[in-house]
Amino acid sequence: MNDSQLRELVPAVIGVLVRRGADFASAEDAVQEALVRALETWPDGPPRDPKGWLVTVAWHKFLDAARSEASRRGREQVVEVEPPAGPVPATDDTLRLYFLCAHPSLSPASAVALTLRAVGGLTTRQIAAAYLVPEATMAQRISRAKRRIAGQALDRPGDLGTVLRVLYLVFNEGYGGDIDLAGEAIRLARQVVASTGEPEAAGLLALMLLHHARRASRTGPDGRLVPLARQDRARWDTGLISEGVTILQGALARDRLGEYQAQAAIAALHADAPSTAETDWVQIVEWYDELMRLTDSPVVRLNRAVAVGEADGPRAGLAALAEVDPGVSRYAAVAAYLHERAGESEQAAQRYAEAARVAGSAAERDHLTREAARVRQRLRP
Repeated sequence: MNDSQLRELVPAVIGVLVRRGADFASAEDAVQEALVRALETWPDGPPRDPKGWLVTVAWHKFLDAARSEASRRGREQVVEVEPPAGPVPATDDTLRLYFLCAHPSLSPASAVALTLRAVGGLTTRQIAAAYLVPEATMAQRISRAKRRIAGQALDRPGDLGTVLRVLYLVFNEGYGGDIDLAGEAIRLARQVVASTGEPEAAGLLALMLLHHARRASRTGPDGRLVPLARQDRARWDTGLISEGVTILQGALARDRLGEYQAQAAIAALHADAPSTAETDWVQIVEWYDELMRLTDSPVVRLNRAVAVGEADGPRAGLAALAEVDPGVSRYAAVAAYLHERAGESEQAAQRYAEAARVAGSAAERDHLTREAARVRQRLRP
């Protein structure tokens, strides 16, 4: 059993311990210790019931820790009687843990970080990198969040909006990062849709499916990023596109528009177009206008500038870009693209190089560096 398969067991094992009486923070700590033990002993041969093994070891780790704290007599009374031995129930507590991590007492940032750590399986270092903060800072944030929800029941409802943000971040981490969590995020989004019936949850699921449909074309055989305009659309998964569009249409018919539905509508327009030139950019701009009314996010303004540049020309796109905060991620890359389309190669080359210096990943940095070199090549006599 590899690390990825082990991570998939974590939510279920934490859920079992919490239902037996452990508080969330102690359960998460005990499961991490059990995972370390598994990595040390399983290479010689994993047990027949890996989940049951982890539950047993983690539960005893929890009991040992609880009994060693004489000041916590109340907890000792809860855990002194061990549960009966036997098979571990096949209960999937992953979704419930998402709601627990989205507890109303937590800020959205803390809820996302805690969920990515405890349920998503990401390391503290990976989460810190996503937030652009030091690892020690993120470790403190996660520890504070765990302490805040200590003692909360597993079935205590959380905030659906935070759960959806968590799922979206997990999907994006899996879609573009080193750990593939995209499939897990889609699976959980399906559960949220089935259990809540909320149109925004359906909008998020549709958005994930439409993005996931393009996954195979996002990188070339050499692993380099392939921008949307250059992707081989024949490699897009038409089955996922069809499913995503159907789910989106059902959500929009409820007439309760939210940001994920609007984003999914933009993704559907991209998926429906045979090429970049044949994309309905005017309608995409209209959807970005809807998104701005819903969120007024700087990232939405940035993406809208690209769409305006396609619909009305690069000069109009640059005018729209002038209204965006230059500190927004990918600002320089968008400016480079629009300057190049406007025939301003020197400014484009400078902006591509600037964008490469602040790129968030090695693949993105490599792509932008090559774009800068390509434009500079045209400037040579």
